[in-house]
Amino acid sequence: MRYCAREWLRWLCLAAIFVVLPSTAFADAFYKGKTITFIIGSDPGGGYDTYSRLLAAHMGSHLEGAPRITPQNMPGAGSIRAANYLYNSARRDGTVIAMLDEALALNRVLRTPELQADPAKFTWIGRMLSNSAVLFARRAAQVQNIQDVFQKELIVSTSGTASKLNWTVLKNALGMKFKLISGYPGSNDGLLALTRGEVDALSMPWPILRIRAAGLIRDRQIKLLLQTGLEKEKDLSDVPRLIDLARNEEERKLLALFSSPSVIGRSVVAPPQLSPERNTELRRAFMATLQDPKFLADVARAGLELSPLPGEALQAEVARTGEISPALVESARRAADMTRS
Repeated sequence: MRYCAREWLRWLCLAAIFVVLPSTAFADAFYKGKTITFIIGSDPGGGYDTYSRLLAAHMGSHLEGAPRITPQNMPGAGSIRAANYLYNSARRDGTVIAMLDEALALNRVLRTPELQADPAKFTWIGRMLSNSAVLFARRAAQVQNIQDVFQKELIVSTSGTASKLNWTVLKNALGMKFKLISGYPGSNDGLLALTRGEVDALSMPWPILRIRAAGLIRDRQIKLLLQTGLEKEKDLSDVPRLIDLARNEEERKLLALFSSPSVIGRSVVAPPQLSPERNTELRRAFMATLQDPKFLADVARAGLELSPLPGEALQAEVARTGEISPALVESARRAADMTRS
């Protein structure tokens, strides 16, 4: 999933060109007087919602005609409801965009039956943040580190698709003693359940967790057990990754596949078959927004982070997720309890 320095330079230069080109280069005034609906495939209050609403507040000013962008939460089945709507029903004229669960492409690989969409055919606008989620446990939990879960039960809240898949795979493929609880609708509810002692652990994106649970981390009320990204967070060098649990090459390939959603992270997407003009304009406006001083000031005030990826590179990453061997797909489906689907 890594890019060489030359590839990164090419994408950064392309992004810079999009930002500095005058708006008249795209000025067909299509958006004048229009409203863009920004579908958020999760409940209010979580990381997807936070990043989506922050972008929605600023991106309209970088589109010709300065349209209003209206967020609309559409939770259900780990964003599958929203993905199906975007793919099959939403307008394909550039007036509907979305932020969906990062595991969408992985769900396609696993042939999740509810998913009636091909992520590779979506129009990927750009990434705001790569996402390495961190599994953490309350201090009173019987496990002290992730290796303890091979011998001791850990009760985990799994409100997101990616987290549920990760812990299911570790349970089935590696024999780890996870007990999964899926009754809490979002990470905020899961965190409250953890503080009440109803669950032992849950996972959240590190940029969100380090802010929202700063006091718990400082006071050592929680223990950081595992990070799910392919690359380690710079300030979590002592916390192992999902792929570090692999005991052989086959397990490493399997866990790398389930770590792949971290590359998609918090990304913006539009329906398939968007016109080249709308595609270009949305991607340009997205990258311009992520360099807007007012937007960056709001990001800083919220204590959030950014790790942008232009739409072209993101589109290639999503396509690459589907380029895996049939044998690995079947191994992944077994590990994810999907062989009967």
